[in-house]
Parts: sequence; structure tokens; C-alpha cells
Amino acid sequence: MADRILLTGGLGFIGSAMIDHLLSRYPDMTLVCLDALTYAGRRENVASHLSDPRFTLAIGDICDSELLADLFDRYRFTCVLNFAAETHVDRSIQDAAPFIHTNVEGVNALLEQVRRHPSTRFVQISTDEVYGPVSLTERTAKTEEAKLEPTSPYAASKAAGDLLALSYFRTYGLDVVITRSSNCYGPRQYPEKLIPLTIERIVNDRPIPVYGAGHNLRDWLHVEDDCQGIEIAMRKGTKGGIYNISAHDEHSVLEVVTSIANALGREPRIEHVADRLGHDARYLIATERIEALGFVPTHRFADDIAAVVRSYLDD
Repeated sequence: MADRILLTGGLGFIGSAMIDHLLSRYPDMTLVCLDALTYAGRRENVASHLSDPRFTLAIGDICDSELLADLFDRYRFTCVLNFAAETHVDRSIQDAAPFIHTNVEGVNALLEQVRRHPSTRFVQISTDEVYGPVSLTERTAKTEEAKLEPTSPYAASKAAGDLLALSYFRTYGLDVVITRSSNCYGPRQYPEKLIPLTIERIVNDRPIPVYGAGHNLRDWLHVEDDCQGIEIAMRKGTKGGIYNISAHDEHSVLEVVTSIANALGREPRIEHVADRLGHDARYLIATERIEALGFVPTHRFADDIAAVVRSYLDD
């Protein structure tokens, strides 16, 4: 049976990359993209698909139960890929309400529709941040069974959404799968994120704000590898399963900024600013479970950053 997929948040960075990934591989797929078109959503991210009969763009809030019911009844989705989320930690520290709305209430609204259509698989796209930080010298990675200890309101809202999804699996027997990915990079990321922000600042000879000393580590995962891992979990994951996705490719903020400057042939003007409230030093996740299903990352940050920089200059 051909896939009939509802992909929420598809006008954003990772969601639009997943649309590219799926439509380039499956000629008989039906894919509906539902997006609220908030500040981080861009229609141009899916412009190449708007004339594709397999693709439908619907503008609306995932908390709109009437809209969701209409879409579910009309398309009888085989799978929901929930990319819709507020994701910027700094914004969550300033105002957590939008994060609770989308990342918790939105998950609940989607799950209620899946409860009406229990043959639908629900894939919750989450983050390694739900596990909380580890030290810069830690060697033991967090497995999928690790305790959830989120620091920021953003991470807490994602953890709440994950737990809500698991509760619908345990209570109603719904077919729920959760993926938790490390820091993604690649083309079309919203300018508030580190890589596009750094590119914009260097190109315009402006200072690059770096929190604290800039030694915080992140595990960088190319968005194409993330999409590969998510599809593997979607197709092969067990009901109620959780899957960490990472390339195990760690770089500090200062290393990232320096790599971008080198790709541009410029000297970066780094401005160290007061550290973010509750700033996590590092995340570290184990990926044996997704690797056992066939996941093999194909990108490395050092090899790809120059091409990623060019993609922003050409945008």
C-alpha cells in the first residue's frame, strides 16, 4: 500500500528536508504538509513541490481539531510525522507559552486524531536535549532508557510531548515511535540558529555573539542523515520504540565559528557575551538501537561545512 503521510511543520528546516527526502524516493506517495506558517516557516522551502500532484500544502495550527479531523478523514493517513515544534531555546527562556501550545497541546491534538484512526503510525520528532546535559568529559552516552532531565523550557516541552505520546501507546495501544536527534545542520536553517547567524555576521563584518567561553559541545548531524534515520525509524521501528539519532561528530561553538570563517576566507569578530540561563555544556546519546536497523551517517561536519556555507550565500 502506498504511503499517505501527514507531515507537520514541513515549511521549517528539518521538515522541508524530510519532504525532499521522501518525495525524491517514492513516486506513489501522498504527502500532506500542515504548517502554521509562523516566523520560522518559509513557503519557498517547498516551492519545488507545489506543482507535484503527490504533495498538498495545508496552512493551519496542529491544535485546530476541526482542521485535523477533516484532513485525517479525507486522506486516511498511514503515518504522521510530527516535525511541528517551537525549537529555539532562547525564545523559550523569554516566553514558554508558545512552546507549550505547539510542543505539548499540539502533540495531544494529533494523538487524539490518531486515536480515531488507530491504524495510523505516529512518529514524534524529538531532541537529545530531553535527556539533559552531561559534562565535557563524560564518556557514558545516554541510551533511550535514560532518565529525562531537561533544562530549558524548550527541552521540557519536548519531553512532555514525548511522554504524552508514550502514554497514548501504553493506554490506547497506538502505534507510536519517537526519534531523538542531535544538533542538525544543513541548508535552509532559520537565521537565528548558530550556523546561518555566523555566516550572516561574518559576511557583513559584524561581531558574532558567543555565549560564555564558547566551549559548549554539540554533536552535529547533517539534516540528510537525520532524515535517513527518521525514515528508518518510521519504517522499521517497533511500536512504542524510541530511537536516538546522531553522527557522533562533536564540535564546540568556537570550532564551528572558526570553520565557517575559514570557509569564507575571513577572520571572525567574536564577541563573548553573558552565558545563557541554564546553558547545557554538552549532550551525548547512544545510537546502537537505530544502527541495528541499518542507520549509517554519511556526512561529516568538517567535510560538509564549506558546501553548507555556499548554500546560504546562494540562497
